[in-house]
Amino acid sequence: MPKKTVEKTNETIKEKLEYLGLDLEKIPKSIKQFENLEFRVPKFYDENQYKQYRYVPIKDIQILLSPTNRLDEIEEKYKKASPLADYLDSKSEENIMKHTTFLKMLNDFKIEEVEKIEEEQSNLNKKIPFKVKYQNNYLWQIYYSENTDKYFMLVPTEDSDYSTFFYLLKKQLEKRRTGKIFVPIRNVDYTSEFFKKSEFEDLENYLWLFTKDWPLIYEVYDKSDNLSVQIIGETEVYQKIKSPYKVQLNSKEEATEFYKLLKAMFILQTEIPHYFEFRTDIGKNGEIEFYTQDRKIEYGNIIEWINNEYSLGQDKEQETDELINKGNKRLKELKVEIASQEIEYLAKEKQISTFLECKKTFFGRFKYYFKYSKKKNKNKIENDKAEEKLEFQDDDEMEELPKRRKKKENYNIEELLSLYKEIDKKETELKNITMDINSLKLKNKNMQKKIENATAYIAEIDRHKKSIFEFWKYSNKDEMSSLPEGEEEEVNVVKKITKTFDYIEDLEKFGKTIDKMQRKNLTKEETDSIYITTTNILPLLNKIKINEFQPKDIENYLKDIKKEAVEEKTLFEDEEFDIFGGMLNDTTKVSKIKNKKHRELPKDKFNILEINKNTKQIGFKLSLENIINNIKNSLEKVVIPEDVQVYKAIIGDKIDDRKINIFDINPENEMKRAIKCDENVINFYKLNLLEGTNAVSYTNCIFFDNQNKTLPVGQDLSTNILVDVSKLDLKLVNKTKFKILKFEDENDDFSKTEIKTINVFEFDTEKN
Repeated sequence: MPKKTVEKTNETIKEKLEYLGLDLEKIPKSIKQFENLEFRVPKFYDENQYKQYRYVPIKDIQILLSPTNRLDEIEEKYKKASPLADYLDSKSEENIMKHTTFLKMLNDFKIEEVEKIEEEQSNLNKKIPFKVKYQNNYLWQIYYSENTDKYFMLVPTEDSDYSTFFYLLKKQLEKRRTGKIFVPIRNVDYTSEFFKKSEFEDLENYLWLFTKDWPLIYEVYDKSDNLSVQIIGETEVYQKIKSPYKVQLNSKEEATEFYKLLKAMFILQTEIPHYFEFRTDIGKNGEIEFYTQDRKIEYGNIIEWINNEYSLGQDKEQETDELINKGNKRLKELKVEIASQEIEYLAKEKQISTFLECKKTFFGRFKYYFKYSKKKNKNKIENDKAEEKLEFQDDDEMEELPKRRKKKENYNIEELLSLYKEIDKKETELKNITMDINSLKLKNKNMQKKIENATAYIAEIDRHKKSIFEFWKYSNKDEMSSLPEGEEEEVNVVKKITKTFDYIEDLEKFGKTIDKMQRKNLTKEETDSIYITTTNILPLLNKIKINEFQPKDIENYLKDIKKEAVEEKTLFEDEEFDIFGGMLNDTTKVSKIKNKKHRELPKDKFNILEINKNTKQIGFKLSLENIINNIKNSLEKVVIPEDVQVYKAIIGDKIDDRKINIFDINPENEMKRAIKCDENVINFYKLNLLEGTNAVSYTNCIFFDNQNKTLPVGQDLSTNILVDVSKLDLKLVNKTKFKILKFEDENDDFSKTEIKTINVFEFDTEKN
């Protein structure tokens, strides 16, 4: 190694030793001392999953160095580990290699990285992050030996980042060693102080059911060694829109109540989901809340809620019993009616078949003429009906409704579950009875028609029985070869079931279909004009469209856009005209849209707006007015190929149908944009657009020219869609609200949180 390099390395090591306050010739006794850990490596544990965070006294952490990598198995790391004192020892021959390794680590670490750790721990001493974990938590290799009740840090010497090790060493070398560090403890399982091990697993399962997201559960000890269980996760608050949440349980009582609440809701929702389904929302402090319908469910009011639901269930059961009894009664009536119809029909069928047989011979026709008496046959059928109806009424008088359940002061989940399972059985029975009734009604109708046809046939026979000669003449006429079977069965008209649009699953197909339509129906000028609505010119376009602009507005926009053109090198300050137009970029250059290659140029707003040095306000205004007209024409040429839901967030206002309104097919994207604002109340509009509604979607052809015909088909760059709300008749069908938690700075572990209230207005739409 060159002499200068050696000298520089020595200077660096000296500087860093001074920064740490470490004198290799005078190692403090506190560093040299090492007590046996008797650490037993757990057999089953995921090192990447932390379960416990706590404030650990700096002086109580022993440091071991291991010639391994951080990702190696804990068994290997611990087996090869040696106390820090061995690595600081330069005199013993057996420790020479270890000391050399320490000097290399000393040379490699950066002081600024240790200072970042110091700043981070300073913040952690003031506040535990909302998410508990923090940016550099993975660097801390802190373990706990249960056998000796000692903490130790395991430092892999083959790593590249030693900032946490040298930070801890620096703190241990300071005169005052009373500080604490907030760190995750590796290879420790949950204690059973608040929950049993099985209950932690239950919590994860319960919360997944309600939130559709696996939670992270930590045991957190504060500076006074007080335990809290903190649950971090995300929950769906509206459709697929998610919000972070945090539950902090500070006592055994709180933990038990939260567990019982989740368990009760889990049982009800999984056992009888037709009757109980719970939704989640966010509380004022970012905690998760549970609702059924519009009622908030808390452990404090769950007994009252169970009693109320039990009472409602009893009413539902009684109502169902009454409907079952009524249905059975109607079913019996129909059966009697159909039985009498069948007797009547069989009699008529027999009469007709007898006639058809008798008409073949002279004596047969004579016999038939005198045999059948219409009056006698009719009286017989009516008597049969009367007897059966009387028998039915006698049976009905014997039936009684089921007795109402015995009332109690309080009911439990088991009783509530039992009640609603019984209701479920009875409602299934009622559905079967209803289907049987409908089936018999249809059969009844068909039998009525058959009887009508048979009666008409017999009436025709009877019409010719005024004289024997006229009857004989009719009987020789083959008027009907067979008995009609009645009208074709009428089937209830079922409303057409339409597929619900899923913006994750269906957007690709939707985008390709509408992109092809727009390429065919829209001109280049029209797609250029739609593109301008994606730029910072949109507010001015809306002012001009609704005629609420001032000359100063146009002047300021023109000034800014000329400046922007100069900054983007599309226009030189002394240039009067852009000679390249939209061809400044290389047309042979291959670009990609979601891994799909093409050789097309992106649209250029300066070229579309014809911006040059000599552009005047009147010319700029005329360009914008022309763009507005092109947008109107575009909206008349394109319709959506299927029903689709679109969303728009507005701060403290309603949709202004006079303006150019851009919606989003993906509500998550719209919500992410909306919650960045300073307002805490946001109006969120959902429009249910029908197939055939006029709209222009922001497909690939809106953002790129397609001169080379290589542009991929689809909607890969945006999920926005342009809708002319003034042409729609809006009908409010649902109104709800939810809350969402937002971090002021997503990249800051210690960021403040805000709770945004979202008012949702859902509209069905029809064309005016």
